[in-house]
Amino acid sequence: MYSYRKITDDLVYVGVDDRRLPLFENLFPLERGVSYNSYLLLDEKTALLDTCDHTVAHQFLENVEHALGGRALDYLVIHHMEPDHCGSFEDIYRRYPDLCIISNMKTFQMLEQFFSFAIPEKNRIVVKDGEEFSFGKHSFKFLFAPMVHWPEVMFSYDITDSILFSADAFGVFGCNNGNIFASEQNYKDKDFVDDARRYYANIVGKYGPQTQAALKKTGACSIKMICPLHGPIWDEDLSFILEKYDLWSKYQPEDKAVVIYYNSVYGNTESIINHFALELGTRGVRNIRIYDVSKTEVSYLIGEAFRASHLVFGATTYNNGLFPKMENLLTDMKNLSVQNRTVSIIENGTWAPQSAKLLKEILDGMKGITYLASPLTVKSSTVNREALEELADRIAKDVLS
Repeated sequence: MYSYRKITDDLVYVGVDDRRLPLFENLFPLERGVSYNSYLLLDEKTALLDTCDHTVAHQFLENVEHALGGRALDYLVIHHMEPDHCGSFEDIYRRYPDLCIISNMKTFQMLEQFFSFAIPEKNRIVVKDGEEFSFGKHSFKFLFAPMVHWPEVMFSYDITDSILFSADAFGVFGCNNGNIFASEQNYKDKDFVDDARRYYANIVGKYGPQTQAALKKTGACSIKMICPLHGPIWDEDLSFILEKYDLWSKYQPEDKAVVIYYNSVYGNTESIINHFALELGTRGVRNIRIYDVSKTEVSYLIGEAFRASHLVFGATTYNNGLFPKMENLLTDMKNLSVQNRTVSIIENGTWAPQSAKLLKEILDGMKGITYLASPLTVKSSTVNREALEELADRIAKDVLS
C-alpha cells in the first residue's frame, strides 16, 4: 500500500521504513530498523531525489506513482550510488524511460558498473561542483562531497526553500515510524544520539577531513532544513546535529567520560574491572560505561570510542597474542581513525602477559593517543591494589579537572 507525506507544498517524502533488515551493509545490527529516504519535487518539472533499496522497491514505486498524481517523472537526481539508495534505479528507469538523470561524472561511471544497460546521452545531465539547475520555481545548487563516504557523493541545495539534501550525511540508524521530522522525535534522547553517533562513526568516521570540507562548503548556505537519506528530516535545531558532526569529524571527544572495554576468559579480569570501576565511582567519576567486548557488537564499541574522552582497556593475553575480540576492536578503531583520546591499559596473563605490549603497538599507530599511566599488570586474579587505586586516582583527577 502506497504511503507518502508532504514536507512542503511541493516536496513529498516517498521513502520507506525497513524493519526486516537485521544488519546494515550486512555488518551493523539494526535494532530499530532503518529508513530509506527519497524525496519527490513537484515543480514545473518533477524530480525524484534518490531511490531506495531493492528490497523495498514495490512499496517505493507505489509511493512515487501516487505522489506524482498522474504526472510524468522528468528527472532523477542521484546524490549517492550505494545500492541502498540506488537499488531501485532500474525499476524507476524502466517505468519512466523518458526521465533525465542528473548527477556527476563519477556517478555515471558507477551506474555502468552496477547496471548492465546503457543510458542514452540524451538522458544524462552531468553537473559540476557548484553548478545550478532549475526545475521551474526551484533552483538547486550541487555541492560535491567526495568521500562522505563514497567518492561520487554530492549534496544539493534548494536555493528557493533553503533545503539541503545531504546524501548519507546527518543520517541515523532506525525507522522513522511515521515521524519523518526531527521535531516529531526525541532526538536528544540517549538512544537516538547513540544511533546517530554509531551511524557516523562506523559509516563516515574514517573520513573526518572530508566531512570537515563538506561542513565548510555547506556552511556558506543558509539552511532551514536538512533532508538526509537515512533517519529524520532535520527541521529544527540544526545546530544540534551540525555540532555533533563537527566534533566527530574533528575526532574530539563528545563527553569527558570513561569507557572501559574488557575481555575475560574465566571471570578474573572482569572481577578486577568491576573493582576498578567502583574505585572510579568512589572518586566521583559518573556515568562510567563498561563493555565486555565478547558480548557487545563492535559497532557499538566504536560509537562509544567516538563519544568518550578516556578509554580503559582491560585485556587478557590469549595464545601469546591479544584476545581476538579485543584485537578486532583495536583494529577497527585504527581503521576508523579514532584519535585524540586518553588511554589506560590493564593487562592480564598467567605466565607471560603480552596484551599491554600488543595493545600499544596498535594504539601507537593512532594519532593523538595520550597514555595516562604505565600499563598495570594482573597475574591471573592477583593485582597490586595500591597500583590499581593509584590508576583510579589519576583517571578520576584527569576526568574531573
